[in-house]
Amino acid sequence: MAELMTSAAPDSVQCPVCFKDFKSATINGHLDVCLLKGVTDTSLSTTTEESGPPLKKPRITAEAVPPSPAGSENQRSQTFVSNGQMLNTTPGLSPRTLLTMVKPLADMLRPNTLEEYFGQSKVVGQQTLLRSLLDSQEIPSLILWGPPGCGKTTLAHIIASTNKKNGTARFVPLSATSASTNEVREVIKQAQNELRLCKRKTILFIDEIHRFNKSQQDTFLPHVECGTVTLIGATTENPSFQVNAALLSRCRVLVLEKLSVEAMGLILDRAVATLGIRVLGPKIYIEQKALDTIAYLCDGDARTGLNSLQLAVQAQVSSTRQNLLAQDGSPQEILVKEEHVKEGLQRSHILYDRAGEEHYNCISALHKSLRGSHENAALYWLGRMLEGGEDPLYVARRLVRFASEDVGMADPSALPQAVSAFQACHFIGMPECEVILAQCVVYLARAPKSVDVYKAYANVKACLRNHKGPLPPVPLHLRNAPTKLMKQLGYAKGYKYNPAFSAPVEQEYLPEELRGIDFFTWTPTDS
Repeated sequence: MAELMTSAAPDSVQCPVCFKDFKSATINGHLDVCLLKGVTDTSLSTTTEESGPPLKKPRITAEAVPPSPAGSENQRSQTFVSNGQMLNTTPGLSPRTLLTMVKPLADMLRPNTLEEYFGQSKVVGQQTLLRSLLDSQEIPSLILWGPPGCGKTTLAHIIASTNKKNGTARFVPLSATSASTNEVREVIKQAQNELRLCKRKTILFIDEIHRFNKSQQDTFLPHVECGTVTLIGATTENPSFQVNAALLSRCRVLVLEKLSVEAMGLILDRAVATLGIRVLGPKIYIEQKALDTIAYLCDGDARTGLNSLQLAVQAQVSSTRQNLLAQDGSPQEILVKEEHVKEGLQRSHILYDRAGEEHYNCISALHKSLRGSHENAALYWLGRMLEGGEDPLYVARRLVRFASEDVGMADPSALPQAVSAFQACHFIGMPECEVILAQCVVYLARAPKSVDVYKAYANVKACLRNHKGPLPPVPLHLRNAPTKLMKQLGYAKGYKYNPAFSAPVEQEYLPEELRGIDFFTWTPTDS
């Protein structure tokens, strides 16, 4: 931020952009307006002549103002950003103009108010804590956790926009995928200056915060603690695993859910209305079935849904560009059908992170479905993992474990079945081995279950860990005696060789301290 120049008046501050004098209480609000006006005037200029020296670039890029929901005759003109330029658009602007912009539709239509923010009523509903904090402009540091496209970045921008209205906060967005530690320190230094000179807080938004390592996350700790910055971090990973515990304790975690089909429908309706596309209307129109298809196939990802809508309309506009007029001389209509959106929205992947929480969630669901003998659910979770790109050998190893842990002696053939499935997957790989895993999953689901062996061995481990003092020695009669000295010491003395007897042999096999214990029924005690 440019250094503020004070005039002769004691309570007067000079604006570094327009060089006019303002009172200290009003300078912050004026700076926001003046900087935004300067960027707009520069980008909207259509003349090639220079009108003076270029304005100093503000640190915070002017944000796009999303259009309001269509349907109002007196809807005011909106402003969109494309390639760094501000383009004034009116409600009647050709959808072709909007849809040929480089900026993705999901970014152009990003909501700026909570009224246009759909699908997260549990987090920002009328009676929620965050909503009341937003209304009072007392925003704590937050970690927004949710799947891609659920609205984490949008919510951060809405929070920032709400605080910027009164000029009490500035918003600085960074991405952990590209920002360095030095850049973070520079932002924090600027935040300290803003707070000291202008009494203005800084909201620091870190996208993909889990990409920062532990030492980089530690950079925020003292500044979040003392209130220099209000940190808002967005992550698709479980913050319990990926965010520093010390930083996590200073932030409130908000869990955002995958958007429902109904919420996606509202978002798509708003996009269609804003772009002037009619549902079964004149000129450019789209089938309701096509919108429903996007809502169902985008897997709760608003970014994917909106960008797929943009791609489908762009493709149809492009295909008719060579023949804009029909034979009767009237403008040719453009129809976006279900097959068009399906072509642009092929479900070639499923939301699944082999190294993240979804990996553990799905394998847990598979294991528990097998344990419950629910073969349909087990097949479903197997499919979720394999279609999401999971290593089939990982699944096979878990099935081998399940064969002993949960089936055990109720069906001793389960273990050879699981081992054979693992070997077969190793031989032929994906996708041919998927049916082998499916067969093994169904076998294990239908097999009788017994955890006797699993529990008995767990009791053995508990017995060993809870034993006080030295572990008891192996009884002498159970020891081998390969040397004369060992025989003289009593090794193997009195041992009864079982095959030499026709009847059961009575002899002890456990140490004296454990004689009579049955690990299948014994309950360990903490002592």
